[in-house]
Amino acid sequence: MIRCHITDRRALGSTGALLERIARNDASGVDLVQVREKDLGGRELSVLVAEILAVCRRARVVVNSRVDVALACGAHGAHLPADSPPPAVWRPITPAGFLMGVSCHNIAELKEAEAGGSNYALFAPVFRPLSKHDTRVPHGLDGLRAACAAVRIPVYALGGITAENASLCQAAGAAGVAGITLFQS
Repeated sequence: MIRCHITDRRALGSTGALLERIARNDASGVDLVQVREKDLGGRELSVLVAEILAVCRRARVVVNSRVDVALACGAHGAHLPADSPPPAVWRPITPAGFLMGVSCHNIAELKEAEAGGSNYALFAPVFRPLSKHDTRVPHGLDGLRAACAAVRIPVYALGGITAENASLCQAAGAAGVAGITLFQS
């Protein structure tokens, strides 16, 4: 099962605490680190991405929403919101093997992500999110099962994922799990 740590340095109190947590998670086998620090400008985000790349020995690093920062820093890829231009638009300027994921909230968005050249999709919320208030109704395991069956790309479950329910997500067809609280608590 793929494990994706989505970052939130403010929840941990500092960049130093985030880097320590990422290094620990990397050593314990986390596969992907999604740098999701929406409040940072390009320069500050680039510095943080470089620091994260320096502590990751195993995990691949993708940058949320900022293909330019991911490319400039030598990250392994980028993660796009559902309403972004599809990965196929970015492929001509990205190197071979550049990982591109998309956040999806329904089956139609999953199908668009797959058709648009995404390597994987985050599907949310499966359960009520632990790290933020979300007014969307959770899909539950049945919704996750239907989502995973609808596409061929790997689907990672997001939203309310815990150590206790991660295996249930995998049993429902998810290729992995993603989260903030799961990896930062």
